This record gives sequence, structure tokens and C-alpha cells, in this order.
Amino acid sequence: MLSLSTKMIARLAATATFALTSAAALAKEVVIYNASDSVNSALVGAFKQKHPDIEVKFVSGSTGPIAERAIAEKGKPQADVVYLVNNVALDQLKQAGVFEPYEPKGSKILPAFRDDDGFYSKYFATTMCMVVNKERLAQKGLPMPATWEDLIKPVYRKEISLPSPLKSGTGGAILTTFVDAFGWPFVENLNENVYQYSDGGSGGAQLAGAGEVAIGLTFDTTCFETKAAGKPVEIVYGRITPNVTEGGGLVAGGPNPVEAKIFLDFMASDEAAAVLGKVVGATAVPGHGLVDLRQITLWQMRRPVDMTAFRRDFASRILKQ
Repeated sequence: MLSLSTKMIARLAATATFALTSAAALAKEVVIYNASDSVNSALVGAFKQKHPDIEVKFVSGSTGPIAERAIAEKGKPQADVVYLVNNVALDQLKQAGVFEPYEPKGSKILPAFRDDDGFYSKYFATTMCMVVNKERLAQKGLPMPATWEDLIKPVYRKEISLPSPLKSGTGGAILTTFVDAFGWPFVENLNENVYQYSDGGSGGAQLAGAGEVAIGLTFDTTCFETKAAGKPVEIVYGRITPNVTEGGGLVAGGPNPVEAKIFLDFMASDEAAAVLGKVVGATAVPGHGLVDLRQITLWQMRRPVDMTAFRRDFASRILKQ
């Protein structure tokens, strides 16, 4: 009896081991590095509804550390996807060999938001605009600005507020675009009309909304939120539009390539764009978001931006530090 019991126990143990091994083999997961926790949570929730069999694990952080971690892990990657990082980081990850080319199936993303070599797709653009207080203009007898070039006119002296590029990515995006499009003399002339450089990206809109200045420069969602709050403001887009785009790509040699591709297919879909459209300005899939990309012209930077050098130049040339 002892021998039989031993055999039965061995068989049961073997069966249990096989079952556990089979379950592990069938387990599906995807590991994602992302730089926008709140947006990521909404997207992952929508993805899980469509693919409940795939467990999503993610690591969140700011763009710089996320990109640095993915680059450091190259050759033995822990992530399957890196996404919701800005266009500078996307190019950095591509050049470092972190990404491998992948064209999502059935992609609805506009061609302008796809990497020419297929290494990544961009999912949305944060666009920069003016919040203009109509009551302040009337009180001061000032005209409504129509373009960025109008902002250097003497009539707007000390009537403009925008984020400092030393402390805000929004300010950096706006002013690096101005330097790229118009040159440093434009920024020097604009500075004559600046009342305040705010610490945060929304500061200019807050001052304009409160009527402390006529014009605040900021990003799209803040522009629309200021108007929706009942402030007497108009939203103005210039002839060109400073912007920051964000997207993602497939990590070369990642542990779960099949699931990673399924996730990237989802991110290129109308469903994902509908989720993004609730929280971002302009989606790369038409028909969602606050801003219609067909009505503005996104500025494409003509030269690479070295933000460290730009901030140093801004401090010395504009702030005289």
C-alpha cells in the first residue's frame, strides 16, 4: 500500500507540475514603460476591455529617466513597449537602437505622425496657442493679435505672459520654435513686451484669464479650459503652431513581442484615439481631441534642439543672467 500511495503521489505531483507549467506558458503579458501616468491609466483600461487575457505591467516616470532606462537595458530589455514619450526621446531611442521597426496593423494614424523608417508612431500633439482677454484689449484700445509676429509690436508692451523655458517644457517648446522659425532677434523683441515669465505651463493663461495681461501663451487644453471656465477670452492660433508630439514604439528583443504588437495595434486605432481625445489637444487619428489638425500648421523644427544650450542662451541673451 505504501508503494502504491507513493506512486499516486508522484503522479499527482507530476500532473500538478504540468498544469502549472501549461498555465505559465499560456499566461500573456506586456511590459510598458511610459512617461504619462494619468494618460497611460486610461489607455490601459481601454486596452484591457478589449484584451482581458493580456496582463499589462507598466513602469511610469518622466521622459528623461524612462528613455535612459530603456537605453541602459538595450541588449537585455525588460520592456516590450516604450510610449507616451516626446518626439525628442523617440528619436533618441531610435538612434540608440532601442526600437525595432513595426507598422501597426490597420493603423489610422496620419502619415505625418509616422516615423519615415517605421520605428515609431506618434499618437498626439500638444499645440501651443494664445489666450487673449477681450475685455483687457478693449480697455487698453488694443487690436486682436492674429499671428505670433504681431506679438512683437510695441502696442503690446508688458501685456504678454508666457512660461519660462528655464522651468517649463511648454515655454521651451514655444520659444525654441520662435528661434527656429524667426531667429533670436524675434525673441529679444518679444521680451520687451513680456510682463512675466511664469514657472508653470498654465501661468500665462491664468494671468490673461484674470485680466492682468492681455495675452497669455500656453498649451491647448489650458486654452480651452480657460475659455470653458467663462473667462472673456479668445483662443488664437498663429500662422505656425509650436507643438510637442508624443508616441511610442516596439522595443527590440523585448520579452513579449506578440503582446507588444497587439498593444501597438490598439494604440494606432480609432478606439485609442477616442480615449486620448478626452485628455489631449490633437490626436494623430483624425476626429478626436480639442484641436482639428486640418485647421492649423504644426511647425516642424528645421534644426535639432539642444535644450541645455538653449536655456543657457536664453538666460544670458534674454534674462541677462
